[in-house]
Amino acid sequence: MSRILALLVVGVALLCIPLLGSRYLVDLTTEIIIYALFALSLNVLIGYAGNVSFGHAAYFAIGGYSCAILLTTYQWPLWLSLPAAVGLSAGAALIIGYFCVRLTDIYFAMLTLAFSMLVWSAAFKWYQVTGGDDGFIGVRVPTLLEDRMAFYYFALGVVGLSVAALWRICHSAFGRTLVAVRENPLRTGFVGIDVRKMRLAAFVVAGTFAGIAGALFAMYNRGMYTESAFWTESAQVLIMTLLGGMYSFFGPALGAAVLYLLEVSINQYTEYWPAILGTLLILIVLFLPDGLAGLAQKMRRSRKA
Repeated sequence: MSRILALLVVGVALLCIPLLGSRYLVDLTTEIIIYALFALSLNVLIGYAGNVSFGHAAYFAIGGYSCAILLTTYQWPLWLSLPAAVGLSAGAALIIGYFCVRLTDIYFAMLTLAFSMLVWSAAFKWYQVTGGDDGFIGVRVPTLLEDRMAFYYFALGVVGLSVAALWRICHSAFGRTLVAVRENPLRTGFVGIDVRKMRLAAFVVAGTFAGIAGALFAMYNRGMYTESAFWTESAQVLIMTLLGGMYSFFGPALGAAVLYLLEVSINQYTEYWPAILGTLLILIVLFLPDGLAGLAQKMRRSRKA
């Protein structure tokens, strides 16, 4: 009951953000909810399937670039561009995942990083299509969504539906099987479950929802840039997931909000955000292995005791 109440409060608060009359707050919240979806998508791989990916930004970038190019270069309508971009992200995840899920542990992580850098290299070198290091700028969006408030509600709706779909997936028999694969892949295989196929399915689900986040990011920023495919973007969303708590469904969303707000605040005073981010990662690993969500659960249990 307390979780439902908390979700209702958060939902009402998000709906009321534009009514406060602050464009800065609307822009800030738009970025936070996009990154929250990005982090939640990665957690399907990390928290449920037990596979750490260092290249999740690839699908974020593929979704963003695809949507931007289809909307602007080919002038497709949004109702075609967005699903097509998400489909391309899912297809890329299927192809890349086919090779990655054959490996485990650090080998899996490094192969995802290698594929991500291939995507970054393509975006950087394919100047005629992606704009290269200048980025793909001037993304055309429907007239109705040119207003920041209108786009905020559009993004909130898409993210809300995506989170609901992820919740359903992660709490279904499929999600529970993924947890079994994470905990004991050998025993799961003995009962007749194809572990490799389950990991591949998780990989595709994660890539699909990362593509949705990337498409929203491109439309919101009216552009897409190679930095979105670089390894630093993958590292940042990984830290968001760890900070929030990878064993909690909503933990990564909390981590995304906290980390993004920290980045915005600290960048106003210093240019050493990457160093601070590295320090934060060390602190998380040493003192918050279960993230903020895990810390909240421990505090709740101690009160009951």
